[in-house]
Amino acid sequence: MDHSRLEQLLDLLLYLSSGIKRSKQEVRERFGMTDRTFYRYIETLRSVGFILPKPKDGLYFIDKESPYFREIDELLHFSKEEAYILQKAIHSIDNENLLKQNLVNKLYALYDFDRVADTVVKKENSEHIHQLMCAIKDHKRVVLKAYRSANSDKVSNRLIEPFDFTTNYIGTWAYEVESGRCKIFRNTRMAAVEVLDDDWAYEDEHQSYPTDVFRYSSAERLPVKLRLSIRAANLLIEEYPLSEKYISQDGDNAVFEAEVCSFKGVGRFVLGLADEVEVLESNDFKKYLKKITKNISY
Repeated sequence: MDHSRLEQLLDLLLYLSSGIKRSKQEVRERFGMTDRTFYRYIETLRSVGFILPKPKDGLYFIDKESPYFREIDELLHFSKEEAYILQKAIHSIDNENLLKQNLVNKLYALYDFDRVADTVVKKENSEHIHQLMCAIKDHKRVVLKAYRSANSDKVSNRLIEPFDFTTNYIGTWAYEVESGRCKIFRNTRMAAVEVLDDDWAYEDEHQSYPTDVFRYSSAERLPVKLRLSIRAANLLIEEYPLSEKYISQDGDNAVFEAEVCSFKGVGRFVLGLADEVEVLESNDFKKYLKKITKNISY
């Protein structure tokens, strides 16, 4: 058996040992395998001693009485003490750090959401994200109850079709039915999530856009280049950790050079440290700043 097949077989072993019963279709979709490969892997697991009962209602799982199950089960569970320590460690990592996202993805690959939600996601948001995950999986519409919008400064219910999450599950990409647009909805701003029986109606319109280091998303890619004092560079990294890889040393100063999705985020930063930042590029960004400062009333 080659390396890729062995890896897939081990992944299947972990998946079916999670304690949750799976249909053949679920397994096939998750691992991208044919019917023939599915049955071959099931027989391989049985042949080495794992007990996979004859599927009832078409659902497969590895029985707890299987040899080696105790060892696998210990790998798949956290004790309360382990979960507490892991929770503290994960939440000590900044939300914008990609290492945190990679850790979250690996945990979700091994364990189902219900088994790690309280460990990975902050408790007050875990149920909302769980419901959104289910809606995404089942292609269902959702009503966000009492959503607090920072743009409109209003609290209202929003009818959406959620289809993806942003880095570290900070926000949810969704198609908003009323506006007919795809937007990011911050998961901390929703009071409750109601999953409807209604299926998606605008799946062809679902589209997420890149998010820049200042947390703005759009299809635009706008070049920006700044010369920063060391203090300004440090403040930029502290406030927007993903900016670090776009900063280089330039003598006693630093240079930030990247593409952004909007001038709003970077513009707010520049105006807050106007005496410690020099705009090198672009001319469009300079025009934007002039327009903003012209409208400032003193």
